[in-house]
Amino acid sequence: MNCPRCASSSTNASARRTALGYLRFWCSSCRRRFNERTGTPFNRLQFPTDVVLLILRWRLRYKLSLRDLAEMFLERGLVFTHEAVRDWEVRFAPMLTDKLRKRRRGSAGPSWYVDETYVKVGGNWHYLYRAIDRDGNLVDCRLSERRDLDAASAFFCKALEVADAPDRVTTDKHNAYPRAVREELGDGVTHRTNAYLNNLIEQDHRGIKQRYGPMRGFGAFHTASRFCMAFEELRSYYRPTRTRGELVSLQARRELHLRKTTELDQLLAAG
Repeated sequence: MNCPRCASSSTNASARRTALGYLRFWCSSCRRRFNERTGTPFNRLQFPTDVVLLILRWRLRYKLSLRDLAEMFLERGLVFTHEAVRDWEVRFAPMLTDKLRKRRRGSAGPSWYVDETYVKVGGNWHYLYRAIDRDGNLVDCRLSERRDLDAASAFFCKALEVADAPDRVTTDKHNAYPRAVREELGDGVTHRTNAYLNNLIEQDHRGIKQRYGPMRGFGAFHTASRFCMAFEELRSYYRPTRTRGELVSLQARRELHLRKTTELDQLLAAG
């Protein structure tokens, strides 16, 4: 393992390990000691990396409160508070979002379905702009305080960071969309507002609605934005299907879930 401080390969492994079981090393160039987590975002955590990542995944993916997670792991001999879970979400959820966004860049199809749903933040309703392609794969999402031309334009600009410009965009009949599509995506994009065509995205809103509903809203805008983006990326990552109507057996779903979990842990642990 190369030294994280001087990048030298002249390192030697120590027979002793850290209290959490990580290998220790000694660099003969800069004469400093380090371990497997030195130089990573998980350095100096009081719990193993895989445990923290497991808690983060469960927090985002399942309907569990901060105290639920602390209680569940207490039964397994791991003692931490709900505030520790909150801190790990703040520190590592953005990293998870960035990693998964980069991983799926350019994978969205040429037909987008765009709509916004309501999310309560600080007692007030905000708008979560979401887009999926024809097969239900995530294009992007963005939380906004308003539902207007600026918000729609900002959403399309953000979506183009991870997806190629589409051939078709389907929206509702809100008057901000025609101009936003024309200015941000180009005149060559077909904009459709026919009745019932957007049912696909409207039904897909159930994912975030079912997850954030038990939380009774968010306290702050930045908290809501961070959680919604991480949730959408993780939900998209774990989707067992990639084409509409694809059949995946239960055994294949289980194997795919375990494989993706292993790959995700390795991706995040790399820092």
